Amino acid sequence: MAGYRKLGRTSDQRKALLRNLTTNLLHHGKITTTESKAKEVRKIVEKLIAMGVREKDNFAEVTVTAKVARKDKDGKRVKEVVDGKKVDIFDEVQKTVKKDAPSRLHARRQMLQVLYPVKEVPKDAAQKKANTKEIDLTEKLFNEYAAKYADRKGGYTRMIKLGARKGDGAETVVIELV
Repeated sequence: MAGYRKLGRTSDQRKALLRNLTTNLLHHGKITTTESKAKEVRKIVEKLIAMGVREKDNFAEVTVTAKVARKDKDGKRVKEVVDGKKVDIFDEVQKTVKKDAPSRLHARRQMLQVLYPVKEVPKDAAQKKANTKEIDLTEKLFNEYAAKYADRKGGYTRMIKLGARKGDGAETVVIELV
């Protein structure tokens, strides 16, 4: 008996499909798909959330000094003439940065192997590159989902059967995060 469903696809198509479904489930919170695809996605999502819960507090906050360009009220860099050349003026700023422990970094990289990058486009700026936001799903897993499911020991997803699909009779379900 095989350890996974082939879903009628070649391995690269299957991996891409499951990555896409997993990314959408974690981004939106629920998706509608066939029962067999949902069962495969459930395995992947449960592992990712468990990894996030295990590594949620495994970091250190470090204060670093960074040089940041000084900007005027319009957001443009302030320049100063030194020896006949225009040079940017930099200020030193103290920043607090989260530094991952090695195991958390490894977990983050394993998550990034599965998840696709997500860009969120505002509805009023549809079809435009301006104002798009890059959503970091690994941070969402560590901060939002790990805090939400910290006291749970598995069972992070729920499947609700919808019935047979009209076109081909495939059993459809809604898979959602509990």
